[in-house]
Amino acid sequence: MFYFTMFFQYMAQYLKTKFEYRADMVVKMFSDLLFQATNLVFILVVFGHTQVLGGWNREEIIFIYGFFLVPYAIFSSFFNIWDFNERYIVKGEMDRILTRPIHSLFQVMLERMELESLFGAVVGIVIMAYASFNLNLQFHWYDIIIFIVFSLGGTLVYAGIFVSIASISFWSDARTSISPMVYNIGNYGRYPVDIYNSVIRFILTWILPFAFVGVYPAAYFLNRHEWLFYSILTPVMGIIFFSLAIVLWNIGVKRYRGAGN
Repeated sequence: MFYFTMFFQYMAQYLKTKFEYRADMVVKMFSDLLFQATNLVFILVVFGHTQVLGGWNREEIIFIYGFFLVPYAIFSSFFNIWDFNERYIVKGEMDRILTRPIHSLFQVMLERMELESLFGAVVGIVIMAYASFNLNLQFHWYDIIIFIVFSLGGTLVYAGIFVSIASISFWSDARTSISPMVYNIGNYGRYPVDIYNSVIRFILTWILPFAFVGVYPAAYFLNRHEWLFYSILTPVMGIIFFSLAIVLWNIGVKRYRGAGN
C-alpha cells in the first residue's frame, strides 16, 4: 500500500506540472503521433511493392505494429531511463535517491515518468481495430484479459532489457551507452520474425526478446497457431527478464560507492 500511495502521489504532482504547461504536453503527444505515423507509412510503402511479406499480408503486419505500440507506450511512460547513466551516475543524483526509504528503481521510474506517452497505446488500439476489421477477426470476452496480460508481459520484456542496460552504469560511468543500439534492435520486434534469418530470429526470441513485445503475442489474435507456444510464453518471458533486471540492479546498487569516488 505504501508503494501504491507513493505512485499516485507522484502521478498527481506530475499531472499538476503538465497541466501548468499544457502546450508542451500537446506538442509531446503530437510528436509521438507523428513518429508512429511515419512507421505506419513505412509499412504501407513496403506493401506498395509486394502483397505478402514472409507469408504475412499488409493488415496482419499493421495489426502487429498496433499491438507493439501498446506495451511500448506503457514502457515509455514508466521506464524512461534512457539517460540514467548521465543523470544519476555521472551527475551524482543516485546519491539523493539512496537516502530515501523506498526502492531506488521505483524512485527513478516515478521521477522519469511521462504519462503523455500512454497516448501511444490508444493509437495502437485504434490501429489494431482497423486491421481487425479488415481481417474479419473474431474475438471472445476473455481475449480482453489475454490482451492485458500479453501487453504487460511485453512491457516487462522491454523494461527488463533496458533496466539491465541501465544497471551496467553501476560498473561503468562512461557517458556513452548501448541503449540506442539496443533500441534500434527493438524495432525488429514490430515485424514477423520469420522474415529474418535464423541468427536474428534467435536473438529476437531468446537474447533480446523483442519479438515477445510485438509479433508473438499479436500472433495469438491473428490465429497463427504455429506461434501459439510463443504467444503463451510472453508473460513468462516478461517476468523472467524483469526479475533478472531487478537482481542485476540490486547488485549494482550494493556496488555503488557514490559520485565522489
